[in-house]
Amino acid sequence: MDKSEPKLGHNYWKLLTASVVSNFGDGISTVAYPWLASAVTRDPLQIALIGVATRIPWLVFTLPAGVIADRVDRRKLVGWTDTFRFTLTLAVATAVLLLGRDLTEPDSLASGTAGGPEHAGLLLAVLYASALLFGFAEVLRDNAAQTLMPSIVDTSLLEKANGRLWGSEMVMNSLLGPVLGGLIIAVAFSLPFFVDAVTFAVSAALLFSLRGSFRAEQAEDRPSFVGQIKEGFGWLWRHRLLRVMGIILGVMNAMFSMALATYVLFVQEILELDASRFGLLMTSGALGGVAASFTASRVSRTIGPGASLFLTLLGSGATLVFTGLTSSWIVVWVMFFIASFLAVLWNVITVSLRQTIIPDALLGRVNSVYRFFAWGMMPLGMVAGGTMVALVEAIWSRDLALRMPFLVGGAVYALLFVIALPVLNTRQIEQAKLDAGDRVPE
Repeated sequence: MDKSEPKLGHNYWKLLTASVVSNFGDGISTVAYPWLASAVTRDPLQIALIGVATRIPWLVFTLPAGVIADRVDRRKLVGWTDTFRFTLTLAVATAVLLLGRDLTEPDSLASGTAGGPEHAGLLLAVLYASALLFGFAEVLRDNAAQTLMPSIVDTSLLEKANGRLWGSEMVMNSLLGPVLGGLIIAVAFSLPFFVDAVTFAVSAALLFSLRGSFRAEQAEDRPSFVGQIKEGFGWLWRHRLLRVMGIILGVMNAMFSMALATYVLFVQEILELDASRFGLLMTSGALGGVAASFTASRVSRTIGPGASLFLTLLGSGATLVFTGLTSSWIVVWVMFFIASFLAVLWNVITVSLRQTIIPDALLGRVNSVYRFFAWGMMPLGMVAGGTMVALVEAIWSRDLALRMPFLVGGAVYALLFVIALPVLNTRQIEQAKLDAGDRVPE
């Protein structure tokens, strides 16, 4: 091996470990939060609105978060955000412990009712408030965390580093975390939240131990706060490839969010699964993501990044349609495996591309504008999903209502494929990398 070959380094492994630990907690919460919500209410719109509260900050806070990431030490920003998430999760766990003593597993699923806990109103308020606060923290943390990677590993290692990071995250977030969450929520509704809180504390400690400088260099005569937002927005808007990529991803995410807005009800009433089997169902996403994390770079090199993105669009749409048509949890497991593989394939290509072609001094802001389009559509999709289920149920049946968001989402993905053909191709992507030498998008 050439001794001069760049290596991932100690900071990378610390960052990876912090991500693994916090994503383990996130995986537990992916089962705990929706299952808790379904024990409090069976209303599809109310359950969808909890997800909306989590995603609303991507509409109202993403652009300021990008400026903050470019102005401060990004390592400390991510560390303090995890500290805040530890405190908030601990508060939620305590609230669930005190207010949720009369909660029972959602029974009477066929009639769409639950046990009617005494403190249902207060528990819903806790869920809405914590979802909103977690959303703001997620916007700040995730945007800053993506800007850390180019300061930690060599540019030539970005796809490899990101692939391993996402693979590890998927194992914890969608494999081990959900399985454990499904098991321990049967012991006590509050227990998963206490475990989640501990993972945030460990992650924060690891992030604060990173060594080096993680503050972007800024000109002395930098624009005002609002001016910096405009600067980042203008850079991305002039870059045709990233602009179209961000908008298309926004619609993709909106459709997926629409389908998943009432997913917990789909799992309980259509697939007839309990909490532990719900956790096992979530493992498919982890296995698909891990498979993609080790093969995404190879797939991209073999068929080209453009073809890989087209494959993601067509394949993801197909998985939504098949999920909406089936009542078999095995089929849904396979569909989520494929969807997760394709999602990580998309991320490895597009995130590495952004980290390569966006100047470091603008990375936080441009990244935030991109994610404003990509993630800001999620709450709109969730509102659409909950509303669609409620309307279709009133006109036809609850069975069809819970399937409809998957079917509509799949149809929209097919339309996106046609729109993407002229832009998201390998020639355009390779040209963008070549143009990055002068750092000025045309």
